[in-house]
Amino acid sequence: MTTDQTISIDGVDYAIDSLSENTKAQLISLQAVDRRIATAQEELAILQTARIAYSNAVKQELQTQ
Repeated sequence: MTTDQTISIDGVDYAIDSLSENTKAQLISLQAVDRRIATAQEELAILQTARIAYSNAVKQELQTQ
């Protein structure tokens, strides 16, 4: 059974079925890294939001002293 799935890399389309097993493994690793980067970016956004909240709380405390 063949599939018509392709992947585009640097503007060139490649049939997934024509890729070597090593290339497919590298693509799986690339996808895993991309997922981890996305997770890290989400975590960073949470931390930045918390930092802003803490900074605002400090400023508010200083104004009441």
